[in-house]
Amino acid sequence: MKLIFDKSVPNRRGPRPVESDVPVRAELPQALLRDRAAELPEVSELDVVRHFTELSRRNFGVDNGFYPLGSCTMKYNPKATERIAHYPGFFYLHPLLPQLPEGERLVQGALEVIHELGRRLCEICGMAAFTTQPLAGAHGELTGTMIMAAYHRERSSRKRVVLIPDSAHGTNPASAAIAGFAVQTVPSDETGVMDVEALRRMMSDEVAGLMLTCPDTLGLFHPRIREICDVVHAADGLMYCDGANLNALVGVCRPGDLGFDILHVNLHKTFATPHGGGGPGAGPVGVCEKLVEFLPASVVRRRQDGTYCLDYDLPRSIGYVAPFYGNFGILVRAYAYLLMLGREGLRRVSENAVLNANYIRCKLREHYDLPYGQVCMHECVFSAAHQAARGVRAMDVAKALIDRGFHPPTVYFPLTVPEAMMIEPTECESRETLDAFVAAMIEIAELAELDPQAVTNCPTTTPVGRLDEVLAARKPDLASLPAR
Repeated sequence: MKLIFDKSVPNRRGPRPVESDVPVRAELPQALLRDRAAELPEVSELDVVRHFTELSRRNFGVDNGFYPLGSCTMKYNPKATERIAHYPGFFYLHPLLPQLPEGERLVQGALEVIHELGRRLCEICGMAAFTTQPLAGAHGELTGTMIMAAYHRERSSRKRVVLIPDSAHGTNPASAAIAGFAVQTVPSDETGVMDVEALRRMMSDEVAGLMLTCPDTLGLFHPRIREICDVVHAADGLMYCDGANLNALVGVCRPGDLGFDILHVNLHKTFATPHGGGGPGAGPVGVCEKLVEFLPASVVRRRQDGTYCLDYDLPRSIGYVAPFYGNFGILVRAYAYLLMLGREGLRRVSENAVLNANYIRCKLREHYDLPYGQVCMHECVFSAAHQAARGVRAMDVAKALIDRGFHPPTVYFPLTVPEAMMIEPTECESRETLDAFVAAMIEIAELAELDPQAVTNCPTTTPVGRLDEVLAARKPDLASLPAR
């Protein structure tokens, strides 16, 4: 496939709009203007349409294949919710409307969606209140740790340490550090979950809280979670729940009931909204009663007459964390998804996600190492350590899956498992799809024994073959850019 620059022909162009006769109110400062023309390809409209249509055909997404990306919950996005998000009353709203005279009256439907989504998330998660501002899971983490910092600051506390398990997502320590905390790592025990006795030894007056993924990144539910919460609360610490894996719990277990004080929810994981490509996502944050006053401003309130308004009178709020009111189109999709499935439907989602993960766990445990063999939740983690001894590493297995039409699972995470392969099938996939994936994984395992090079040469069916990934990252090929 040619690059768009290779299709460029001097002076070729698409249709241009009629020159505007509207007077310019203010010229841009000279410092902001280019000193030469942009070096863009010169192509027709048809060339552009064909080029990007062809590129789209080379993309891999959940709509055209199995996407078992562990820890990311790449589930199918229902087209019904997509259609609802494109209703003109939602799709064409301008984010500045609420600030105009009478503007609040024009966005009552949107405010109701935000309010009702938050109310339902409270019910699902066992929290007192939610903010829908955060634009992604990591953004939700930062918001949650900022709330944690504000709470302790209000109490004139000198707490400065956040504890995080060694199997946590890398964004956890990053979020805690940005919020001003020092991070200390809690090791795992022999069963793979966080070591409770080590936690007890690490507790001190300086500990502000514990960030715990529930279930954890091995797909395991900690059997001593209530005890963990009690230990942290006894030291006046807060329990933060990384909700990345909430797809295993919805309708079955509420994090707030377990003792968590703060929780972020990935709408683009758990509630079937678009995920990937850098966004847009959504990471609403829920809090217990004593933390409600610290939530970001503004907050949607429901008046006694049934109308909705934006409340900015929040003196202890951590302030805005995102422009306007979050990624509203994502919020609409998630709200429609909740209404479409209802209480029992959401519970079946989690039950089927757990069933599918354990189906794969049992089917592949004779072919790949299974570091922790207990029943898992929504995802299972294998190790390619046995294959690595023969020269076939987890990355090679991933590349071989591409040749067989499957998106690879997450590899080399969590860091506590060597040659990790983290598989999350979600509830959406049929048994036939899972069986086809299992067959491909078994074929690769057998090939690794008989002909390791046939695996390490993969992928062989893609437009670009095997790359030196370290070299590609350090010295990217920028040949697609025109010479300056």
